[in-house]
Amino acid sequence: MRFTMTKSLGMFMAAGLLAFSGMAQATALDQFKTFVASTKAARGEFVQTQVRKTPTSKVAAPASGTFLFARPGKFIWSYVKPYEQVLQADGDKLYIYDKDLNQVTVRKLGDALGSSPAAILFGSNDLDKNFTLSEAGTRDGIEWLKAVPKAKDSAFAQISIGLRDGQPVAMELNDAFGQASMLTFKKFEKNPPLAAQQFKFVMPKGADVFEG
Repeated sequence: MRFTMTKSLGMFMAAGLLAFSGMAQATALDQFKTFVASTKAARGEFVQTQVRKTPTSKVAAPASGTFLFARPGKFIWSYVKPYEQVLQADGDKLYIYDKDLNQVTVRKLGDALGSSPAAILFGSNDLDKNFTLSEAGTRDGIEWLKAVPKAKDSAFAQISIGLRDGQPVAMELNDAFGQASMLTFKKFEKNPPLAAQQFKFVMPKGADVFEG
């Protein structure tokens, strides 16, 4: 079964890098708020894995790809392995393209980001509106921040953001059904130059289009 995210915007993630002195001593919450305020756009690579509930639990194969985002609400989240899929938002609509099926699902972005993990990294700076944020301690040299969605109907029970030296390096996503997955980020570039039409979705030739 594909480890897909077409049912929720919750798994669309991105990360950013801050390079200034003193950040390593800051709390996870301070680091993250500074990151959000100073990072208007970013790009890099990600690896996504499911977290085993028990040593014998079956999990889907890891997924990997690239991301590009510009606040608020514009992003391109591209899976390369184990299959090709693109999730792209232009600030107004979300396009989900499955290359194997040559199928595009189009959804109104609107408030869909809401209390999803995507809102944290791709949305506006008003995190306190949709999340209750708190410190979650240190693990393996990473400072963790816990974000609990305020919306009762959120697909996620909890989102944890791991930061090191001002950079979000990981996100752990716990959904309402007890499933957990981990995203790790690398090769981050902060505030890269972007073309005006960078996030305009070009419909693939012959694709079947569905309005979600």
